[in-house]
Amino acid sequence: MKLDVTAAGANKLIAVPQLGITTKALYWVAAVTPCDSTGRFDPGAMRAIMEWHKQAGADGIVVLGTTGEFSSFSVAERKQVAETVLNNKNGLNVIIGPGTPNIAETIELAQHAEAHGADGLLVIPPFYFSRPPLEGLTAYFSMLFDTVQLPISLYHYPQTSQVPLSLQLLKSLQHYPHLAGIKDSSGDPLGYAEFVQAFPELNVCSGSINNIEIGLENGMGAILGEGNAFSTKCAEIFTAYRNKGDWRTAIAKLIKAQKAIDDAAGGSSYSAAQKYILGLQMGMAQTYVRAPYVQLTDAQQSSLKAAFERVSATEE
Repeated sequence: MKLDVTAAGANKLIAVPQLGITTKALYWVAAVTPCDSTGRFDPGAMRAIMEWHKQAGADGIVVLGTTGEFSSFSVAERKQVAETVLNNKNGLNVIIGPGTPNIAETIELAQHAEAHGADGLLVIPPFYFSRPPLEGLTAYFSMLFDTVQLPISLYHYPQTSQVPLSLQLLKSLQHYPHLAGIKDSSGDPLGYAEFVQAFPELNVCSGSINNIEIGLENGMGAILGEGNAFSTKCAEIFTAYRNKGDWRTAIAKLIKAQKAIDDAAGGSSYSAAQKYILGLQMGMAQTYVRAPYVQLTDAQQSSLKAAFERVSATEE
């Protein structure tokens, strides 16, 4: 599999029977989903966020993933979010997360994304199940692959889904030409390296900034929640890589900057902190998380703002 990054194919994630690693080294933002103070999705803020990431140099965005709080939105709301994004792509490669615990709604959301022009899907395994067997997971994903023709990447985040991806599961799905890759958010460098080594033809995207180096050493892309707070820094890594520049130093700068934010977060949710820093940079009205997450306190906001200003000042 490879990504077509020619001028003609800049907005399409295309599954072709061809290897080639340099074309896969792209950066997607794992985008937040902005809500107003009542918890309602804010389409205007979403459009502004997309333009922000485009100007920062992102290759694309992933919508309704973990950072986007997908599990806090109804099917109807998820369709609204997807339509807002897909009607305003503006040159970004857009991947939609349609995953649910049941195959009927997952297929419904996947077909909706396909009908509205998505470039690909990122699909988490069915969650809230106790150790589902390989045969059951293969059957679940096969029903999806048989129904839509979009390039599909599987989402490995066992800390939240409690359903890890396995090498055996990916092998059982390799006969589908539109298996595009995976996103590995486990943070485990050894596990990530195993996926990369076992499936060099797929785009094994890192979902952890600590594994970007392993990924780029093998020409793989990344899908990064840190892109909300540090989109330019993330984009600079991949620009440097494609231009044969010092991309390792760019990774180190991103890791240092994100650590400063993590240290200042004061127990707040990751999505809330990312939304706040993003809004701070954009000069945008505050956006909010949904329950069961809680909003940032004044003290947490002050701490995050001070940390972000310190990071910015050290790089001027």
